[in-house]
Amino acid sequence: MTNDPDPFYDDCSNNNGKSSNNLAVMHGQNIGDLLNQKHVTWGWFQGGFKPTSTSAAGKSVCGQTHANVGGNSSNDYSPHHEPFMYYKSTANPKHLPPSSVNMIGRTDQANHQYDTSDFDAALAAGNLPSVSFLKAGEYQDGHAGYSDPLDEQAFVVREINQLQKSKDWSSTAVILAYDDSDGWYDHVPSPTVNGSKDAALDQSVLCGKKQVSGGYADRCGYGPRLPLLVVSPFAKHNYIDHTLTDQSSITKFVQDNWKLGTIPGSFATVAGSLNGMFDFHGNHGHNDQLFLDPITGQPAVRG
Repeated sequence: MTNDPDPFYDDCSNNNGKSSNNLAVMHGQNIGDLLNQKHVTWGWFQGGFKPTSTSAAGKSVCGQTHANVGGNSSNDYSPHHEPFMYYKSTANPKHLPPSSVNMIGRTDQANHQYDTSDFDAALAAGNLPSVSFLKAGEYQDGHAGYSDPLDEQAFVVREINQLQKSKDWSSTAVILAYDDSDGWYDHVPSPTVNGSKDAALDQSVLCGKKQVSGGYADRCGYGPRLPLLVVSPFAKHNYIDHTLTDQSSITKFVQDNWKLGTIPGSFATVAGSLNGMFDFHGNHGHNDQLFLDPITGQPAVRG
């Protein structure tokens, strides 16, 4: 799948219905389905998810905008950044709100899909889901063209500061992941851990002949290196982990921690572990807190 098609199960796709590009549907299970099966509370929280109006056709419109640090404005909600809306089982096409703050993380009309303001409300109410995925609105997601590292910093610092002030901080791990990098400038070639099952690519230096992860065609990896950080009372201090990991290592961590099982053919089945970044048994300092200024990024108060 290429060119970032928007999800089929989303009223706000195709620029709130103003475009007519092909939409995409995903089949099979996702991590949300596994969490539901084990009755683990969870949610995807994305900036701009809350609709601002309804179109003449009766579809929800996601029209919230913000200006970034440079003064340029963009739509907050990006449909193709919302993975669970590609799956019928975990979609919330009308962007319905949770029936109550107490139901955030549980199955109701919102179907585990929320606005970032719902995360803030759940945290303030002491009702944080066991697993939360946060995605900033476009103006704060750090993506070149409509965001800036300073915008991203403001979002990340705000969320981590309020998490540190909550009753849940002593049992929380925040994993910061990115989907883009200066990949063209990475001087270290990425190892091939998965073949393509495509005759044209299997013979190439790019993909090799190794076939893993269900034997699906055109699944070659890894790609360029990406940043990944852990912020937690359990994180090892001043430590860089050299374990080979990828984005699906986060999914693997969730699957292992809540004993969810795996999805056959997913990259998480062969992903490296994030456990090397944690110290679950030593003196990890449950009460360590470091509050940063969201504008300067400098320490504000240390607890």
